[in-house]
Amino acid sequence: MNAQLRPGPRPAPVIRHLGVVSYLTAWERMQRFTETRTADSADELWFLEHPPVFTLGMAGRREHLLDPKDIPVVGTDRGGQVTYHGPGQLVVYALLDLRRAGLGVRDLVTALERSVIDYAATLGVTAVARREAPGVYVGDAKLASVGIRIRRGCSYHGLALNVDMDLEPFSRIDPCGYAGLAMTQLRDLGPVGQVSTAAAGLLPQLRAALRL
Repeated sequence: MNAQLRPGPRPAPVIRHLGVVSYLTAWERMQRFTETRTADSADELWFLEHPPVFTLGMAGRREHLLDPKDIPVVGTDRGGQVTYHGPGQLVVYALLDLRRAGLGVRDLVTALERSVIDYAATLGVTAVARREAPGVYVGDAKLASVGIRIRRGCSYHGLALNVDMDLEPFSRIDPCGYAGLAMTQLRDLGPVGQVSTAAAGLLPQLRAALRL
């Protein structure tokens, strides 16, 4: 077991573009990284996509899984309720030493939301956050979801931005625990229709919001 992490100099972050990775594989890698990192470990941002999967947060209630059908359901250790991940959705995992960064939990959630809002603005899309319901919204529709876990003063999990995906599976759940919540995506709002393009556009906004 490593000694408790302590505040110290913040090395340059590691940015990883991982392609398509199964949810369980990515989750196990995040847990292992967080458990074994030291006070000198660089923070990391992972950009990836997942095959179709519903994930249920620690406070998740199974009644919000309306009709999963053939899509697997994974109970996970992030905060929040149930959401869907699938091809065409940009997932960003933020593996950060929060004490070293001087960030609290609310600061992290706000920064993740702000990065998406600022990126959407570069596309001419007005997006907002709602304190009572974490995530990013365009009008009444949700564009991005946020769910994190803190362990040993460090974060993992992160955000999921809908880019160009099949939104139908969201109708099989109460997204984030809200019955009838509409979902939207960048393809329907602006000129972006590729996950790689969204990743490139979001990265500088993330680095600014997270002070990386």
